[in-house]
Amino acid sequence: MPKENLTVANPPAATPEEQFDWLHTMLQIRYFEDECHRMFAQGLVRGSTHLCQGQEGVVVGACRAVGIDDKVLCTYRGHGAVIAKGAPLDRAFAEILGKANGLCAGKGGSMHLTDMAVGAVGSFAIVGGHLPIALGVAFEAQYNERQEVTLCFFGDGSTNIGAFHEALNMASVWKLPVIFICENNLYGEYSPLATTTPIERLAQRADSYGMPGVTIDGNDVEGVWRTVSDYAARARAGAGPVLVEALTYRQKGHSRSDPAKYRPTGELEAWLERDPIRLLETKLEHLGLERGHLDDLRATAEQEVMDALERARGWPDPNPERLEEDVYA
Repeated sequence: MPKENLTVANPPAATPEEQFDWLHTMLQIRYFEDECHRMFAQGLVRGSTHLCQGQEGVVVGACRAVGIDDKVLCTYRGHGAVIAKGAPLDRAFAEILGKANGLCAGKGGSMHLTDMAVGAVGSFAIVGGHLPIALGVAFEAQYNERQEVTLCFFGDGSTNIGAFHEALNMASVWKLPVIFICENNLYGEYSPLATTTPIERLAQRADSYGMPGVTIDGNDVEGVWRTVSDYAARARAGAGPVLVEALTYRQKGHSRSDPAKYRPTGELEAWLERDPIRLLETKLEHLGLERGHLDDLRATAEQEVMDALERARGWPDPNPERLEEDVYA
């Protein structure tokens, strides 16, 4: 990968208070996804849903490294990214349930969460299809001379899609302020990475486009935060895009109909030992936080999620007369 020394200073060490806040959001995402799983089993979710348990460290670390005016685009496994950017839990639940008070008035569902109020441009169901859209978002900011950064999350399978290569090429040529973040969870749907991709480290693909490429531990939320903070400062300074490969693992199947029996024996258990929530809790204990405070935080986050779900379930269904509103015809 390109040998480049960053010209920006590393961010100061995250305080225990900041990391406690990160843990709070990671727990909210975890409980949110657990409830989505239950709702799907109960027949309350229309269509499929793709959950991100195990990948919370990537989205929280990255989103905490940027500001409210910066933009985020993500995949159909995007509940966590949208929540990490600041979307309210109740309206996210409402969208997945198809309620009128949902983020998109109940018209988008699980795979199309959007909240422009917090810079969540959207989650996209087409594999790799949102990478060119990230270019447009970043170009608009660059053209209007706003020092905004665009985070673009995608899975390892997207790196074999033509839109990935076209997007990285154009982003580099125009030096667009995009941080491409590959959530490498080792599987493209049901296929192990090695069966579809001839290289092990996907960050190497940055070489072809003259941009930095770096592989990091996606389950280390502070490491993700540091990396994205560095490259966000670089992008704001006009130095262009970067490809970040964050190694992580989805603890559930590809979708709710997938029992994930294709995983080798012991693989899931090994990754559960490196659960990003568990790693951060252990770190905070080493910093002196009492276990009781961590247990209280878990209870608080779970109750917040349950309260949000109760509100969402009580909201009305969309009015059929508004079916064609907000739709291009």
